[in-house]
Amino acid sequence: MQYLVSVIDDKSNPGSTDRQPAISAFNERLIAEGHWVFAGGLADTDAATVVDNRGEQAVFSDGPFVESKEYLAGVWVWEAPDLDVALKLAAEASQVCDRKIEVRPFR
Repeated sequence: MQYLVSVIDDKSNPGSTDRQPAISAFNERLIAEGHWVFAGGLADTDAATVVDNRGEQAVFSDGPFVESKEYLAGVWVWEAPDLDVALKLAAEASQVCDRKIEVRPFR
């Protein structure tokens, strides 16, 4: 099963900025163990654009779709046999990147 693993940062209490070596080592382990599908860090929410083309014309809005002190800082997509394995990896990921993690299975 595949899981979307969201890295959640907090503007008022951000995680450590020196975590890249530890994150890289964790990613290498995910690859070696067959869990890695995809990962990427995201630009700051100020760089976001929301597109809504449900009406007669597309509407483009600057900024994130919702204003919040917490925001999506990056994502992983993991392959794991079950939720227990994904949650165990997520607990490690949270410690490694010093941020909260949300785990959601794909349908």
